[in-house]
Amino acid sequence: MPAMTNKVHPDAILIIDFGSQVTQLIARRVREAGVYSEIVPFQSAAEAFDRLRPKGVILSGSPASTIDIGSPRAPEIVFSSGVPVLGICYGEQTMCAQLGGKVEAGQHREFGRAFLEIENECELFDGVWAKGTRHQVWMSHGDRVTAIPEGFKIVGTSPGAPFAAIADDSRKFFAVQFHPEVVHTPDGGKLLHNFVRRIVGLKGDWTMSAYREQAVETIRKQVGSGKVICALSGGVDSSVAALLVHEAVGDQLTCILVDHGLMRKNEAAQVVEMFREHYNLPLILVDAADRFIGALEGESDPEKKRKTIGRLFIDVFEEEARKLGGADFLAQGTLYPDVIESVSFTGGPSVTIKSHHNVGGLPDRMNMQLVEPLRELFKDEVRKLGRELGLPESFIGRHPFPGPGLAIRCPGGITREKLEILREADAIYLDEIRKAGLYDAIWQAFAVLLPVQTVGVMGDGRTYEFVCALRAVTSVDGMTADFYHYDMDFLGKAATRIINEVRGINRVVYDVTSKPPGTIEWE
Repeated sequence: MPAMTNKVHPDAILIIDFGSQVTQLIARRVREAGVYSEIVPFQSAAEAFDRLRPKGVILSGSPASTIDIGSPRAPEIVFSSGVPVLGICYGEQTMCAQLGGKVEAGQHREFGRAFLEIENECELFDGVWAKGTRHQVWMSHGDRVTAIPEGFKIVGTSPGAPFAAIADDSRKFFAVQFHPEVVHTPDGGKLLHNFVRRIVGLKGDWTMSAYREQAVETIRKQVGSGKVICALSGGVDSSVAALLVHEAVGDQLTCILVDHGLMRKNEAAQVVEMFREHYNLPLILVDAADRFIGALEGESDPEKKRKTIGRLFIDVFEEEARKLGGADFLAQGTLYPDVIESVSFTGGPSVTIKSHHNVGGLPDRMNMQLVEPLRELFKDEVRKLGRELGLPESFIGRHPFPGPGLAIRCPGGITREKLEILREADAIYLDEIRKAGLYDAIWQAFAVLLPVQTVGVMGDGRTYEFVCALRAVTSVDGMTADFYHYDMDFLGKAATRIINEVRGINRVVYDVTSKPPGTIEWE
């Protein structure tokens, strides 16, 4: 993963990722304590430690086993530098293995809810859990620690982990076998708050107001007197990025909105109206619908769709930059989840989820640098920053809509007819959500045109038309999601409207899939 600058974060927590699917939740809990955190893969942790100069380190979980040859390890500088360290699950095991303890394959594995008995006082538990009490935690381990390093004491035990929580108070090393970052450990957030605020001693003053000032300064230093084009989609991410860059460099910025024919109904017109009339930003609208849809027509492979769309976006930006007399930078609304999900941190346990983001840089031929002022933020943090910048609530609260647009809401081969059917169904679905007053309660909602057709009876005739799937999820930061619990009256009303008003659809279903950390896109 390309290194993020830390010039503006002198007080930071380094999170070393060993491949756990919930590592991102550690960063969320640390951010909630008002402290900046950064996740790095274990392979580059030594370099990141030197660059970041963190005030504390957290070691994540992992599907790996410390018993295996070549299993992930923390760099020795983590333990020799004198900074506080917290190991979580695998993080505890590698801490013990590296400091002289012992880890063995467990006879009694623990997966799911368990109960922790607090045996001793510990600074990590101060004000949260007292000696002699019992608390619910969430476990996920097969191996277990069977001997702790010299200087450590037992703090807590569970039926499957005799060293479920340990501490070396003098060196400020702490480790737990359970996962405090997940909601299934009810007081876990408080433990992480204790670590970063009380043990590490950070003030918790990482705010959006401060971030805004720091980001503007960083953009000015990066851009200098250069010209910037901004990839504007109208979503909250690109809108906030555009306003932030404009605040930093003013008329050195030109926004480019590419209407690729895959946007929602009337979306391009809404974006143009806001940015031209309310913000008076230089904005170029490029009608490239025929170009994109022509290249995608008949394509069914979701990865090829993404790659094609990403390539064409780059082509369009490059052409528009030439019309402007050249540009030195391309600004885009890349978020931290985009970065996390666009790379494989460990080369195995963590998989590449997203592939349409240019998080690794632009093609050499473009001779431009990326400006990504939101790269360190989660979605909810971007919304807070949008409020700082005065973005209207109507845009701050807009549901996320990915760059590939309707192309990935239309599994199977793409045709103009199918896109129009989907666009109309999606518009009706969102209209019903707004009428019911549910829009702000839902994080993301969209319609999907499934690549199957079914026989139906409409009136006195038989039809053979598409199935439309409706999806709605709740989320905070875009890293996890659960389906929204509609009542049947709403679903019946929305489905009836879609079937009655959209030719080409004769059946509507509701998707109730929940998602662990990772993409909540359809494909």
